[in-house]
Amino acid sequence: MESLGSLSGTPWVYVIIGLSVVLDVFVPILPSGVLVVTAATTAAGYGPAADVAASVPHGNHLAEMASLVLCAASASVLGDLVAYRLAWRGGDRFDRAIGRSRRLAAAQQRLGVALTRGGGGIVVLARFAPAGRSVVSLGAGVAHRTIREFLPWSALAGLAWAAYSVSLGYFGGHWLGASWMSTALSVLALFIAGSVAVYLMRRPERQPAAH
Repeated sequence: MESLGSLSGTPWVYVIIGLSVVLDVFVPILPSGVLVVTAATTAAGYGPAADVAASVPHGNHLAEMASLVLCAASASVLGDLVAYRLAWRGGDRFDRAIGRSRRLAAAQQRLGVALTRGGGGIVVLARFAPAGRSVVSLGAGVAHRTIREFLPWSALAGLAWAAYSVSLGYFGGHWLGASWMSTALSVLALFIAGSVAVYLMRRPERQPAAH
């Protein structure tokens, strides 16, 4: 955390976060969310804004938090678009890969229905769910959904996820200090949001069985 704190406010922290978030769509095990939360926590406690006079710390902190949100959200959309275009061009190959998993196939079908009806809220939910972003981006490309159907929801999802993650880190660092405890609690809240997203995405599967 001290190492991240020394990078806070420098271009390197944004490069690291940007690369992690972009690649996370292809390698979902990358801890991009944890990295964003930790960066926000350390920025609130270690970064240059922490060394300014007591009369202006909040403005400096908020400016740095806004930069982290913009970086993470932009990288999220960029990664989504790259995955979307790759799946669009190699649709048959990706479609066969998704078809081997009942869960992925069901998620792809729900995505198509949601986008067709204009209810792309599932794209936002999937951004919080583990590997959900990958399924949504690749599924939209395989199904040849138009960019006008996919991009606005991808942007909203990236912004919501980035704002939530950075807010967790900021308030954790602001209230508890830049410590492992504050980071752990913030990351736990991030995982809870992911679990809630998974639950909400699975609800449509259970409803038909109840009738």
